[in-house]
Amino acid sequence: MSRPYIPSIDMIGPASAGETWAIARLISRAEAGVPEVRSAMGEIYRRAGRAHVIGITGVPGSGKSTMVGKLVRKLRDQGQRVAVVAIDPSSPYSGGSILGDRIRMSDLVMDPHVFIRSMATRGAVGGMAHAALDVVDVLDIGGFDKIIIETVGVGQDEVEIAKSSHTTVVVSAPGLGDEIQAIKAGILEIADIHVVSKCDRSDANRTMTDLKMMLKDGVGQALTRGWVPPVLGTSSLNEEGFDDLVAAFDKHLTALDGPAGEARRAQISAFRLKKATETLMLERLRRDGAFDTYTPRVAARETDPYAAATAIADAFSRI
Repeated sequence: MSRPYIPSIDMIGPASAGETWAIARLISRAEAGVPEVRSAMGEIYRRAGRAHVIGITGVPGSGKSTMVGKLVRKLRDQGQRVAVVAIDPSSPYSGGSILGDRIRMSDLVMDPHVFIRSMATRGAVGGMAHAALDVVDVLDIGGFDKIIIETVGVGQDEVEIAKSSHTTVVVSAPGLGDEIQAIKAGILEIADIHVVSKCDRSDANRTMTDLKMMLKDGVGQALTRGWVPPVLGTSSLNEEGFDDLVAAFDKHLTALDGPAGEARRAQISAFRLKKATETLMLERLRRDGAFDTYTPRVAARETDPYAAATAIADAFSRI
């Protein structure tokens, strides 16, 4: 016997009361892009805005997931409710994902004040899943104090996290082939906080020194005015450096009071509006068959992609 369908709008109340079943169901609908959930997400967006959203990114092999697990425990020791949105890469063919971050943090799932959700990118670029910020809103009204978004870690496309979080952490690690991995990845400039993980290693000090020198030379530009991104070392093996990292979160949140914070929130809002518009436009174009109409002509070289895209855009503007 199937359970009756509960309208999304009716689950806002239970989700706001911290009911896990309602939070999880709203997240699943937002992730699946169920049209019915959009009116509920609009109301949820209006109620959200209390939580501190922390984005964590960095190159593969830097130990982000292990670090996040230790960080969550430290935040829980302070009595904070913590949610983790772990973005995992998905297959470009099947759309499937390993969702390994959830497996690596499985020891945290028994804590009722910790919520972990893995999400597949499903073709989204920038290291983010399409519905990640809708998920953040649901967790926000669910009463979580800190919401951590851990991105895929693919490299130079990771900049979207800086447009989605209040505090952006870039994780580097010693011995990954380049002296400063963040430069190669093109993400040095988005960091509010730099973390060198695996600082128990002997070559960690060199990586930290190099990062500090580059910041001193003005290579990275802080997104928050008056804020100098600190370079911190952590060791998940020895559980060192996490008190300093949590303290840096609090200091950066304080720095976001006033005009700097308003500018950051405006940036996040503009990013959300852009992404929502793109999603709805692409849905309508697919539904109307615009791509199906022009793809064979582009393939046969009867027209070029730019001319076809112009025709699609012109037709869309007349709708």
